[in-house]
Amino acid sequence: MTKRVLDIGNCSADHAAIQRLIDNNFDAEVIRAHGLRDAKAALAGGGIDLVLVNRKLDIDGSNGLDIITRIKRDAEFSAVPCMMITNFTDHQDRAVEAGAERGFGKRELEQPETRERLAKFLAG
Repeated sequence: MTKRVLDIGNCSADHAAIQRLIDNNFDAEVIRAHGLRDAKAALAGGGIDLVLVNRKLDIDGSNGLDIITRIKRDAEFSAVPCMMITNFTDHQDRAVEAGAERGFGKRELEQPETRERLAKFLAG
């Protein structure tokens, strides 16, 4: 069964790189959102297996941690795993404290550890 990934706040080039990573390694489709409103609409549609949130949203530069925090506080969506996309360890730590899984940075897209982290939610 095809898994579904919601990618929030990445520019077109980064979204394409993330989509290639997932397409090349998993039976999963990537859905794009730019902010909280369209992310919640996608989540409300159901069937999202993993949410990826950029540290800074491309649309307005707002903090992706706020998106993770709001998803995790919403009883309807709190069980959906989230990961932050950032190269900064301190931002990863804050996302984990907010309830996210440890994510990865854009410089780590080709690393085996990144595929392993994604496989926990997208394999099989």
